[in-house]
This record gives sequence, structure tokens and C-alpha cells, in this order.
Amino acid sequence: MIGDVDAPAPAAIPTNPDGPKRQRGSDLRDKPLPPVAPPASDWLIAIGRIAIIFTILAWLAYVFGYFITGIINSSYQNNIDFLVETIVYVGITSVLALSALLYLVARQGALYRSRAHRRVPRAVIDGFFDTTLPTMTVLVPSYREEIAVVRKTLLSALMQEYPFLRVVLLLDDPPNPGSAANKALLEGARALPGELEEWLSEPRERFARTLEQFEMSELEDPEPEQVLVQMRELAGEFAWAVQWLRMRIAEEPIADHVDKFFAEQVLGALADDFEAVGAALVAGADDQSPLPRARMLQLHRRLAWTFRGEVTSFERKLYSSLSQEANKAMNLNSYIGLMGHSYEVKETPQGKVLSTAGASGSVMIPDADFILTLDADSIVLPEYCLRLVYVMCQPENAKLAVIQTPYSAFPGSPTRMERLSGATTDLQHIVHQGMSYYGATFWVGANAVIRKRALDDIVEIEHQGGFEIRRYVMDRTVIEDTESSVDMAIHGWWLLNYPERLSYSATPPDFGSLCIQRRRWANGGLIIMPKLWTLRQTRSKRAQNNRALETLLRVNYLASTCWSSFALVLLLVYPFNNRLLSPLVLLAALPYFAAMSSDLKRCGYKRMDIFRVYGFNLILLPVNLAGVFKSIQQAITGRRIPFARTPKVANRTATPLLFAFSPFVIIGWSVWTAWRGWVNGFWGNFVFGAFNATTAAYALVALVGVRFALVDVWLGFVERLYVDDKPREIVRVRRRRAAPEPSAPGWRDVLYQGAAGTATGEYVSESAGMFRILADVPEAPVLYGRRSTDRAPQGYGRRATDRVDGPGDPAAGRREGDQVAFGRRAGDQQNFGRRASDQIDFGRRAGDQTGFDRRAGDRNGDASDRRSGDRNGDGFERRGADRNGDGANRRAADRRTDGERAVDQS
Repeated sequence: MIGDVDAPAPAAIPTNPDGPKRQRGSDLRDKPLPPVAPPASDWLIAIGRIAIIFTILAWLAYVFGYFITGIINSSYQNNIDFLVETIVYVGITSVLALSALLYLVARQGALYRSRAHRRVPRAVIDGFFDTTLPTMTVLVPSYREEIAVVRKTLLSALMQEYPFLRVVLLLDDPPNPGSAANKALLEGARALPGELEEWLSEPRERFARTLEQFEMSELEDPEPEQVLVQMRELAGEFAWAVQWLRMRIAEEPIADHVDKFFAEQVLGALADDFEAVGAALVAGADDQSPLPRARMLQLHRRLAWTFRGEVTSFERKLYSSLSQEANKAMNLNSYIGLMGHSYEVKETPQGKVLSTAGASGSVMIPDADFILTLDADSIVLPEYCLRLVYVMCQPENAKLAVIQTPYSAFPGSPTRMERLSGATTDLQHIVHQGMSYYGATFWVGANAVIRKRALDDIVEIEHQGGFEIRRYVMDRTVIEDTESSVDMAIHGWWLLNYPERLSYSATPPDFGSLCIQRRRWANGGLIIMPKLWTLRQTRSKRAQNNRALETLLRVNYLASTCWSSFALVLLLVYPFNNRLLSPLVLLAALPYFAAMSSDLKRCGYKRMDIFRVYGFNLILLPVNLAGVFKSIQQAITGRRIPFARTPKVANRTATPLLFAFSPFVIIGWSVWTAWRGWVNGFWGNFVFGAFNATTAAYALVALVGVRFALVDVWLGFVERLYVDDKPREIVRVRRRRAAPEPSAPGWRDVLYQGAAGTATGEYVSESAGMFRILADVPEAPVLYGRRSTDRAPQGYGRRATDRVDGPGDPAAGRREGDQVAFGRRAGDQQNFGRRASDQIDFGRRAGDQTGFDRRAGDRNGDASDRRSGDRNGDGFERRGADRNGDGANRRAADRRTDGERAVDQS
């Protein structure tokens, strides 16, 4: 009863006085932006349209006024150098104007979506989940993350009000770490699922019991008075949940702004919501208005679903049969490839392997309808899964592969660098929302709900050491989510950014960690660019429209870092002729800066932060260029670029020497440009150089810190002067590769690998290089490294949906339209690998009838390989005039019976 539980007062969030010291100019916000953005006004939309038109007109006026008219007037006839300089300058300003224009276009799409979006009422969503209960698995990849950070992420996933939820912590740490600190992190991460299960055990058991009691009482038809009593009892259960959540908030350690956000916006928001529901139930009972039994059941289920999530962990590096590649994508792929099956763990001389065991294995990995990928430093609000899955389950969204809410920055960051990083993150939220308006959505990997069937559609399968390796999320680049977005679009799927703020993620607190993040973001876009052409060709074959605006937005998203970086370097370094500078260039850029300033204000920042963001991006110029050059290096060599972690210095990430020294170079060069412009009377160059010097100096002093920058420069310089005093292993370089010296195999190796395989203990694969055999006599694949679209009937390269070993009848896993044989397309008839028009035998063309490899004109009889004119008889290669005899398939005139010919003869 509600009288048994005192309504608790909101608990004060405890603070840690020993937390990080706040800098002057840090983020003073203590509340995040509302989940649903206020709809854009007519005035704001009109100003956005004017900004787009103004940018286009200003750029056209500059090009025609300074370039085209110069050509018409023969101004460049005797001055080729100035012509080349003009072309380069116009090209630079054009690509920068294009990026500014596309920002305005994407921003306009976000404004349209904010005005069109209406939040679905909670009762409608609850009613939908009465009859539809899709399963979901939450995957949280982690590599040596702090336990407190991972704990908040797992709890935010567990507190989702979702019917069937399974949270898996994918630990990618080495199983046997060398240092004590890394060992402690691994042991703490392994123990975390059990601790969280215990943390949720009391409310889970209580609300599961009350739900069962209410469902059992459904057999009776209660009177209205009994319904009112049940409403008060249910309000008491909500009050108990509120009290339990308030107690957990009081126990929660608060060390920084992220801890405070978790306590207030996850636990606190859920408690406030439950408190409001309980008060509404009491008010309804007092008003003598009994609720329908279906709605009462929904509220009981809401309590039970909130606390009954399952959490576990998985370590792929414990098993030699799984991929050991050190990246986030393969950590996800290894687990996704195991879903829906059971396995037995087998010990081999090379380690543990997972062997399929039908339905009776000791390791059971359930399948799921949807997968939520969540970074270990991200937090999702309690209704995230419920609302996004509701959208994906609508009939019109059957081909929706990925839905997400682009993450926002945590409010209240204590450093200026983290505040500016958060500002750019919140601006990207607006851009991504606008890109969805034009169908140009990219998957942002921090959080996303993915349809499992879509992943099965893009999977690539190869074999290493006799084991099947599945790649769902492409790991060719370090921006794996971006490439997978294009792959899904190629296969006919589409993606969506849900127009609400339901997810948050950490932003870099210092310049060193920011360099790591931004260099990773700048690496890979150029490598993915060719797939956009494949996407356009595929859509043309499907008779789908290729919208030019969508293509421009996608190209800008992938390549703007490259062309903007090179353009800014040229503007900074090369002293362009003062005659090329024009007020029209500034007018073309003015709407971009004005719109971004307005967006910063709407996101809770200051309008003047636009200049801080400019200086912020200016000192990041070498970082972006480094990422671009890494992309070019990977494109040339074909080798993946490894991600290197930088060391920690006094609770901050050390900045590499190049990136720590480059702000001083940018400031010095800008000052020299301004001085030269002042001396020569080039006032445009003077203003540009002075502005760059001022903004870059602010970024160095306020964001990086002069002392920290000098320390990093000194450390980077000294590091190159010292060598390791430990003796290094001598590496002998031979011109010709020598065969490895055979080692004496053990008896286990002989029995396991066979005598032929134990001379060196290594086998060579064309696709995987050197690897050890790790399986129990694995079945040899037909081909290696094939895509999932190669569907030989007995081969391995088929898609996950073409499985003949799925649960149930042999037809499980086949697509709609598959007939009898396995791995065939919808139009195949009886045999394997034939086209829809093939009739009986293999490999024939559409007109072939009985024989093999005959042309369309070949008819019948005993002869093979006859020409189209050879019709009948026993002879070969007869002409068209020889048309009689006993052969079949003669022309219509030569098909009369013997009796008809006899009549003609008489």
C-alpha cells in the first residue's frame, strides 16, 4: 500500500571536493538540453533560407566579377603567373564556400525536422509493446577502460525500460596483462557484471513477483472498487521504486560532471518519472476513475522491465578460434558472429577454441532482433531503446537498418578545452539531424540501434586457420561505422537520426586526447569515397533516384577535412596577390559564421564562442592533415593504419612533438604575414594574418596552455635524444628469405596437427598470412576471402540469411523467393548456379535445349556443336539446305508426318 512507504524527498547529489579544479571560462551549465528541441520558428527558417541564397549569390558575384570578367577582358593574356594564382585562389575559396553552404543546408534540414517532429505518447508505445516483444542485445566494447566509467555505461543500458534486454561487456584486454595496474582493471571489469546483477536483484525480484500476482489475478473480473485499490497498490510499488532509486543516488560517488549527470539524468530522471506516475495513480483513485486493466498491466510491466535486464561479459581473446585483430570493429564482429548458436569450449595445444554444439553447448549466445552498440564512455537515457525500436518496428520502416540519436556533450565540463570540444560536438548533432532530412545519414559509432538482419545482409566471410571469420562492421579504416553506413545503403537499407537528444558521450578534456580523437576522425574518409560511386551505380540499377544534394552532403562529410585543411594551409602559407582579396569573399563566409554563432547560442553556449571555435580548429590543422596523410598512405600501401595510444603525464595525455610545436609555428607565421601586409600596404593580408594570430594565440594560451605545450615539446625533443639501454634483439637481414629452422614437435602437436604440419608448426594462407592450425580437422573452404554475395551451394561465402543449418526446418534462414536448392536466387529453377532462363542442364544459354554449350540456333539430334544452319540427320556441320531425315527440331515447314508427304507424292 502507498501508506507503507513514505514519499521521499529528492536527494541532494553529493559532491567531491577533491574533484578536478574548474578553470575560468569552463562550462557553467548544470542541466542538459531538453530531449525534444523546441520547434524552429518561421523567422528562423526564413533567415536560414536567406543565408543559403546570399552565400550562393556572393560566391557567384566574386567568381564572375574577378575571374570570368578577367578572362573576357584578356587581363591574364600576358601574365600567366597571375592567371595560375587566380585559379588556385578561386578554387580554394570555392571549396571553402561549398563546405559553408552545405553546413547551412544541413542546418536548414534540422530546422525543418524540429518543427515536424512530435513525440509519441508513452501510452502508445506501451500499447505497441503489449503485442510486439523484440529482443535486444547491448554490446559495450571496452579496452582498459576505468571501472567507474564502464559501470555508468552498463547501468544506463540496464536501466532501459525494455522488455527483453541483454547487456554484454566485450572485454578486449589481453587475458594475461603484464602490469599490476592493467591486471587490476581486467579483474575489476570481469567482476562488474556480477556486482551489477547483485545491485539490481532486490527490485528485480520484487517487481517480477508483483507482476506475476497481477497477471494471475487477471482471471477474475474485479469490481470498480477493487480496481481503485489495485491502483493504490501499484502507486505504492512506484513509490518503493522511487525510494530505492533515491537511496542509490545518495550512495553514488560524485567525482566529476559525468558522475553528476548520471545520478541526475539517469537515476534521478527515472525516479522523478516514477514519482509522477505514482502521484497520477493516487489522483486517479481519489477521483474514483478506475484505469483499464490493460493499462494497469502495462504499468506493472514497466516496473518489471526496468530492473530485469541481464548483464554478462565476453572476452574474444580467450579463444584462438576468433579474430585477434586489435580494433573495435573486430571486437564487435567476433561476438555478433557467434550470436544464435551454442558452443563447446575445446582445449587444443594452441589454446581454447569454440566449437559449434547444436543446441546443447555449454556456451549459449542468444540471438537478437536488434543490437545496440554503445561506447564504454557513453550514457543513454532510460527511454532510448524503447522509442527507437518503436520507430524501427513500424511497417514503413522495414528497410531501416540503423537508428540513433547523435550523442551530445556532457554539461558542466571543468576545462575550457572540454567545453569547446563539447560545443563542436553539439554542432555536429545539428548537422547529423539535418543530413537525415536529405537521406545522407551516417552511422556515428558511439551509440546506435542496428537491425540484426541488416548486418547479416552486409556480412563478409573469410576463413583463417580453418575458422570462419565474419565481418559485419567493416574494419578497413578506423572510422568503421562510416564505411558500414555506405555498405548498408548499397544493399538497399537506409539510416535515420532520431530527432531527440537521448545519448551523451565524453569529450576530450585536454589537447593530447583531442589530437588522438581528431586524427582518427580525419583518417579513412578518402578511402571510403569510391564506395559512393558504387552506391550511385547500384541505385541506378535498382531504378532509384540519385539525389545530387545527398551525394554532395556525403562527399562533404568524407572529404571536407581534406580539402579544407589543404585550403587553409595554402591561405596561411602562400602570399596571394592583394588584388584577389575582395569583400565578396567575406560576404560569402558571413552567413556561415552567423548561423554557427546562432546555433551555439541555441545549444547553451555564447555567440562569441564562434571565434574560439575558429582558433580551436586552427591549431587542429596539423592534426587533421596528419589524419589525411595517413589515409593517403593506407590507400597507396594497402595496409591498415594502427591506432597508437599516447602516454599519460600528470593526469593528462601528452601531445606528440609535432602537434605541440605547430601552434607556435602557426602564430609566428600569422604574425609575419600581418607585419608584411602592414609594411607593403596589403591591408587584406594584414587583417587575415592578425586575425589568425589572435585566435590561434588564444587557443594556445586558454585551451592548450603554454606551459603544457612547452613541456610536451621538451619531452618530445628529449625522447629523440635518448636510446634504450636494454640490449635489443639482433635482426639479421637477408636478401633471400631463409626457411625457418624446424623444431622438434611434441606428441600433442603430432596428434593434433598431423605429422606434415609439425615441421614448423605453421601453415600459410593466401588471405591471412601466417597462422597456426587451431581446429579439430576443419572442413576445407572452397574459396577464401569471398563476399557474402558469392553463394556457391556447398561453399562458405553465403550470407548469414542463407543458412541451411538454422533452427527448425532446412529452409530456415533462406530468403523469401528461394525455391528448393540452397543458395539460389529467386529465379533459379532446379539446378545450382543457373540463371532464371536456364532450363535443364548446366552452363547453357537461354536458347539451348538439350546438348551442352550449343549456340542459340542449335536444335537437336545426336550432333553437338553444329551451326545454326545444320538442322537434321546424323552428319555433322550440314548446311541449311539439308533439312530432312529423322531429326527433330526442324523448321515449321519440315515438320509434316510421313502420311502427309505420301499424300503430296500421290
